[in-house]
Amino acid sequence: MDVKSQSLGNVAMPALQEVEPPRDGWGSFAWFLVKLVVLVLAFRTLAFAPFSIPSESMLPRLINGDYLLAAKWPYGFSRHSLPFDLPLPGGRVLGGLPERGDVVIFKHPVDGRDYIKRVIGLPGDRVAVVAGQVVLNGTPVTREPVADFTLPLSANTDCGWAGLRSGLPDGSETCTYSRLRETLPDGASYEVLDFGPSPGDSFAAVTVPEGTLFVMGDNRDNSRDSRWPAAAGDAVGMVPLDRLVGRATIIVWSTDGSAEWLKPWTWFSATRWDRIGDSL
Repeated sequence: MDVKSQSLGNVAMPALQEVEPPRDGWGSFAWFLVKLVVLVLAFRTLAFAPFSIPSESMLPRLINGDYLLAAKWPYGFSRHSLPFDLPLPGGRVLGGLPERGDVVIFKHPVDGRDYIKRVIGLPGDRVAVVAGQVVLNGTPVTREPVADFTLPLSANTDCGWAGLRSGLPDGSETCTYSRLRETLPDGASYEVLDFGPSPGDSFAAVTVPEGTLFVMGDNRDNSRDSRWPAAAGDAVGMVPLDRLVGRATIIVWSTDGSAEWLKPWTWFSATRWDRIGDSL
């Protein structure tokens, strides 16, 4: 019903419109939630998905407590690209081959858990390890010593068997490791840790089968990777291409593990601010 403007003295009052109450409020909200869920699933399936680092196998580049985003499109899509790993047919759509040196996230060939390693060998490559040095297609991969890597110890980080533990004046501790820079023949360069002689330092040459990848952790003596046969909860063996989830791209958060829910100020003191935004 319209209410026409009225005059109060010399002041004209504007006409008011009767507003109908919104209908089907809960239905509209439910439809909004459905669209939001579809949008989030599409983003996680086609664009980026979050992952956390639960171990030290990728030191020095990635530290336990890092949270990163993985790009889903570089290697194509499979059922493993879906957030819930639905039992869809095998194979990949728009499949692409990683480059040597890429840091990839994949499903373990046996237990299906998410793992992260660096691609060293592509299908057809011949890979060996001699005295800790990778030999790719008959050529030793260049390794040169660089400055030692020092890691602050925290609830999320411990000192490995080859690390040098040191105390600081403020009561905190650090762990120092020998560090090297490794450069693959196609130019990819990254840092690795070497603890000294260990079982993984010798690996007889193998040819990477078609449809698979040879991957290694950057923390070479603390990584169960393609140097060992795949086993649930253990080494990953050769990684099938259709097990790829995505390529690690950027660190979006990092915590040293000291935060406590009931002490909000520790949420900030535990954050490794200098790592946020690092590209991989």
